[in-house]
Amino acid sequence: MIDKTIVTHDGNFHADDVFSIAALKCIFPSFNLIRTRDSEIIARADIVVDVGGEYDAESDRFDHHQRGGAGERENGIPYSSFGLIWQKYGLEICQGIQDVANAVDAGLVSTIDAIDCGHVKGVAEGISLSQTISMFNPTWQEESHFDACFDEAVDFALRVLTRFIASANGGISAKEIVAKAIDNAEDPRVIVLEKYTPWKRTVHALSEEALYVVYPSQTGQWRIQTVPVELGSFEDRKSLPKQWAGLSDNELQEVTNINDAMFCHNGCFIAGAESFESTMKMASIALQA
Repeated sequence: MIDKTIVTHDGNFHADDVFSIAALKCIFPSFNLIRTRDSEIIARADIVVDVGGEYDAESDRFDHHQRGGAGERENGIPYSSFGLIWQKYGLEICQGIQDVANAVDAGLVSTIDAIDCGHVKGVAEGISLSQTISMFNPTWQEESHFDACFDEAVDFALRVLTRFIASANGGISAKEIVAKAIDNAEDPRVIVLEKYTPWKRTVHALSEEALYVVYPSQTGQWRIQTVPVELGSFEDRKSLPKQWAGLSDNELQEVTNINDAMFCHNGCFIAGAESFESTMKMASIALQA
């Protein structure tokens, strides 16, 4: 049943209006979308996005082109229509998880807002998501209709938004798991995860002592990985023993005296064995090296 009429502007579209409609699809799976600048149609709409010269969240008016704009974040990034939509509906879209809604705003929504409002200081160079959305507009050589192209862009944006939410949710859930593993570690220098979970950011935030992280691989064996000095660094707090570098199977088993040792990367930042017990032995040897 279609019970909402949503209006946005016609013609050339940008990431803010495209992502706004994508976000509203998460709340209202079925609605009547009209792309127009006709003031009478705009006045009758249930929700108005990026057109109409009015921002009033209570009455679902989400434009930011009026004199004075529609406000800005504490960091100075102004709100475009996407940011205004996210302020009202983001928490609901993220199933009531405020940390996820905040993460999506920080990593996705605010960037699109910044580019749309010309507030590009600190925005990474290279082709952006906003530019990618703009490329869905028909070129002067094409006879495609703007509305059809807009629908394609919204489908693309909805997929991006959905995956961004999933990624943010995964990161926050991982933080809780890793934090618990740090608290439960028998030796604070060796963090053991019951299953692989993204760990680097949380380990760096919560543990200055951790040197190695032990976790099961997707294929059933176990891995030991070094903790880097800082995020993105190739330097480790404590590398695995140099004599293990590049060895595998029999050669590594002979050096370690561990009969199911499998490999050690030439860079001495990751190694593995068939069993958890053997991987913990590798950790013990590495700590004493």
